Amino acid sequence: MNKANTNEDAVLSLAREVGILRVRDLATRGIHPEYLRRLHKKGLLIRTARGLYMLSDAPETQAQISEHQSLLEVAKRVPNGVACLLTALRFHDLGSQNPRDVWVAVDRRAAKPRITHPPVRIVRFSGKALTEGVGRHWIAGVSVNVYNPAKTVADCFKYRNKIGLDVAQDALRDCLSQRKCTIDDLWRYAKICRVTEVIRPHLEALR
Repeated sequence: MNKANTNEDAVLSLAREVGILRVRDLATRGIHPEYLRRLHKKGLLIRTARGLYMLSDAPETQAQISEHQSLLEVAKRVPNGVACLLTALRFHDLGSQNPRDVWVAVDRRAAKPRITHPPVRIVRFSGKALTEGVGRHWIAGVSVNVYNPAKTVADCFKYRNKIGLDVAQDALRDCLSQRKCTIDDLWRYAKICRVTEVIRPHLEALR
């Protein structure tokens, strides 16, 4: 087997392992990115976005990517970011939001990610508001950070002026009715986000 075939096999194997390939994934393994273009031309890889490729014959992977494509693309480009607010609500099936943008929390001191597509809304968090309640999920071989339901609800009340109080109220109601968190969970994250007094009357109205 010649070197070209060996490298192509290595790229295909890596695509099966990680789900979505970036040029950087090949560079760290000493494989020229030209192999991505060759395999794309042969129909063995499809391009999901600029610089992102996946196997063309993985129906289960394609189904997952179809559902979460924008989120996966952002997760690959902003690996330290955490899906939050409307995107986290959508991920957890809370409320009725279907945001066009991917909402991502990053450290207050971090450089702004340079992403032109898909559209991204960057929110600056710090301290425990950034680090607590983060769940790591594997989707189509991609590691995706998403705040858990209780933390997401607390964030929605904190940013109610940005996303709408009605959105936060719907998220709270769904989170409790679907038993995706407990009231103790909500209070814990409400304290971290400093919204205990804001969320208190809404909790009491649901009792």
